Amino acid sequence: MGFPGTWMTESESMVYRVVPKCACSTIGQIMYYSDHGRYFEGDVHDATEGLHKWAAESSQPLIQANVKAHRSFAFTCVRNPYTRILSSFFDKICGIQRNGKRYRGNLVPLLVQKYGVDVGGEDGTGAFDQIQSFRRFLLFARDTIRFRKPMDPDIHWSSMSGHISTLIVNGGRYDHIFFTEKFNEGMQLVLDRAPLVHPVDLTKVPRFNESAGHGPERAHPVEAYFDDLSMHLVYEIYKKDFQLFRYDFENPGNKMPLGEIDLEEVHAKLGD
Repeated sequence: MGFPGTWMTESESMVYRVVPKCACSTIGQIMYYSDHGRYFEGDVHDATEGLHKWAAESSQPLIQANVKAHRSFAFTCVRNPYTRILSSFFDKICGIQRNGKRYRGNLVPLLVQKYGVDVGGEDGTGAFDQIQSFRRFLLFARDTIRFRKPMDPDIHWSSMSGHISTLIVNGGRYDHIFFTEKFNEGMQLVLDRAPLVHPVDLTKVPRFNESAGHGPERAHPVEAYFDDLSMHLVYEIYKKDFQLFRYDFENPGNKMPLGEIDLEEVHAKLGD
């Protein structure tokens, strides 16, 4: 299986396991800058040079050798499951993507037809009931994750622990897992520990939110989208994420973690 979703700087100063919807664009750009003294022009997910990525065959032996020997500082980043699934909905389901089309072609028509999801019409500009549509999407996300129907789960709403576990079960080990909600604090620790070619000043790093502007603005506070049934579905999908990464299941309105992450516990529970 190797190390899917793993990026490494060309200088091998750091190794990062990408978790979609958890500041991955900003982290990738920081990694790129730390080697080259400039940011990648465009979406760093499209970069085919300047960063080693597991998706590039030529990078795989380098990443594999590094991670197996634990030669570099290895890290990842997590986010509150409530805000992460909401972000996935507005970006991937409601939004028009960078190529001017809907995400994954027939995915949105399938949601409209089978789950009654409304996304504001073909161009996404029409008014629609965000709360009702999101709750129907949540049912679909649960079906993809629990039953792999009507399709396999998408990386943007599959669990964080599922993404993070691949590095561990294949012989890797994390030195640091930090919270999107405490981004500068967590990323600074990485920069302090990695031997950088070019220093990075986090106070001057733009936020590379590649999904911004794709979809409609969220019209309500986070907690408005989650009634009792929705919370039950979210817990069914993301129970391990809430537990391992210390997020508050009881209060969708509290995006902040309740405690620190225990790296030993993460390795023990995700290394099976």
